[in-house]
Amino acid sequence: MTEDRDTEVIHEVSSFVAELRRLADALESGETFTINVDGEDVTVPAEALFSVAHEREDGEVELEFQMSWSTFEDEEAEDEEEDEDDADDKKETESA
Repeated sequence: MTEDRDTEVIHEVSSFVAELRRLADALESGETFTINVDGEDVTVPAEALFSVAHEREDGEVELEFQMSWSTFEDEEAEDEEEDEDDADDKKETESA
């Protein structure tokens, strides 16, 4: 399983704009988008979910363009958990 990670990289305006343009081009063409974040290549699948988040607290404001998706490993783990839950439910039904 992939190790958990939470990192943020500050960009100069010109490099941020260039990444946004590359992202927009990928979205329009239905292709994946790959970006290097703090030394790790992150590939966003074309079927990712996109959202905008706005936070305001204690005089600080954030606006985040977010992309989210499940990795294959995550989907396998969820399937295994569901299979285990189904097996537990079946055992409870049989013993009742």
